[in-house]
Amino acid sequence: MLLLLVLIVPCLLLAAAGIVMMRGEAPRFNRAKASAYPIGLAFLGAIGALALVASEGPITVRFYDPDSVASFIIPIGFYVDRLSAVMMTLITGVSTIIYCYSTSYMYQDHHARRYLALICLTDFVLICMVSSGNLMMLFLFWQILSYLLYLLAHNHVHAATLAGAFKTFTLLRIADTAFLAGIVLAYQLYGTLEFHELFARAAAAPMTLSILPGMEISATTALTFLLFIGAMGKSAQFPLHLWLPGSLFAPTPVHALLHAGIINAGGFLINRLAPLFGMSSTTLHVAFVVGTLTAALGATMMLAQNDIKKTLGFSTIGQMGYMIMECGLGAFSLAVFHLIAHGLFKATVFLNCGNVIHKARQEPHFPPMDHVDDKAGFSRLTWATGFVTTLFIPLLILLATHGVLRIPLLESQGTVIILFFIWITSSQAILTLTRLRAVASWKVSVIMLLTLLFIVFVYLFAVESFTAFLYPNPEEVASYFKAADLPDWLFDLMVAMAALMTIFGWTYLYMRAHGRMVRMPTWIENIRIRLYTVFLNRMYADELYQLIGSMTAQLVHRIDKLERGWSR
Repeated sequence: MLLLLVLIVPCLLLAAAGIVMMRGEAPRFNRAKASAYPIGLAFLGAIGALALVASEGPITVRFYDPDSVASFIIPIGFYVDRLSAVMMTLITGVSTIIYCYSTSYMYQDHHARRYLALICLTDFVLICMVSSGNLMMLFLFWQILSYLLYLLAHNHVHAATLAGAFKTFTLLRIADTAFLAGIVLAYQLYGTLEFHELFARAAAAPMTLSILPGMEISATTALTFLLFIGAMGKSAQFPLHLWLPGSLFAPTPVHALLHAGIINAGGFLINRLAPLFGMSSTTLHVAFVVGTLTAALGATMMLAQNDIKKTLGFSTIGQMGYMIMECGLGAFSLAVFHLIAHGLFKATVFLNCGNVIHKARQEPHFPPMDHVDDKAGFSRLTWATGFVTTLFIPLLILLATHGVLRIPLLESQGTVIILFFIWITSSQAILTLTRLRAVASWKVSVIMLLTLLFIVFVYLFAVESFTAFLYPNPEEVASYFKAADLPDWLFDLMVAMAALMTIFGWTYLYMRAHGRMVRMPTWIENIRIRLYTVFLNRMYADELYQLIGSMTAQLVHRIDKLERGWSR
């Protein structure tokens, strides 16, 4: 039964693409609607696979001999465990909604049939990628996905769309080259690309590589670093993030699929190879730094944008930074939980985004200007409740968590970071609620408490239940947290600085929202204005990449002339 579900899910998606492209007497719109049924059945099949894998264990299907050359020529095989089944359910569930939405959203487009077929084909590729039985098959479908991103831009007669699609294709080639180099290195070192055999051989025989004379590096560090660069590309991590804002001219349903499924590929890759990444503290630390930098820059550039799709695009970049940062902390299961929650949210937002843009183009007075008196409605009860819920109640929850759930707060930096995320998230939501001045203050206070309890419950569920589901072995989870540990002084400094900056930011925003005077030195205001300009222009990264590209082309041209003897 499980074998049948594993094979039928991708076959149904491929059949849906065939139905859309099929020519016949039936109207095109009817064939498009008929293709929604195989996609819905694929979603039901993924749910069934998830239930069976959770109860009966993972399944492996191979159409090749791992010890033969065919493992490179035709490396088609499937390995479906709990991680794969969860991703299959997410992809097919979101895709069902996106496809049904697209049949009406794109019905007037002359190339709607090609567009719908590409959506089905992309779903097929995603399912095959997350259920790949070996690293080579995963890379092949990873590559196909990169080509599909170019085609999904759809309107290639539009110059900006074509330029964005080309930028996507080019930047992903850089990351994919590192990914391929990692695969070659893995086979050269360990002689296999099968996941479990690769993990076992890497753990049984630690190796070192000599990069330069007198400079050696762990083999697992070199391997995971190359694979991590591949993950950086697909998940739009700084400085390989430029392809995502450049692709925003595609139809909004494409971005719903992109931001809910495709961009999660980096987090999936790290989780699939978690035993390998857990052997390299250096790579985990690099992932933490890259993720933190991406989260900060993505969120900052998001706040400075004046276009709804660019705002959502940079929001996704920031969220993917959080996901990679969680992987760098060893909290792999939390990263998966994060990408699921973000995918469902962002798909919904992007599907509605097109309607907002369409309405704004037709109605000059949309969106309406909301004139609110910033000085009115100050509530001491609301402020006091927010102060208590963001400072004192979290402390009590930490103590209860330590005593009841037996989480070793002092032994695991990753757990402390997760609890720190709880505080940041709940406090940010509570700060937003303080701006609901039209509601009676006691109601806002009650909502604050409920918000805090809800967020704490969700995070603790992710830490406890979801971690136990994806990684049933507690010792394995503990080893990931231990591998990701930072020096104590650096860890304490980072937490303290983040907490102080967060508290200062909340205080500044709250006082400005209520018309209070905030005295700031003139030089700080000047820097703030200049930084706003820089982030509004996305740190001029597009111009920098264009300059580097033109300089590289000129250098290659000169070298070519010298080689041919045209210049003396």
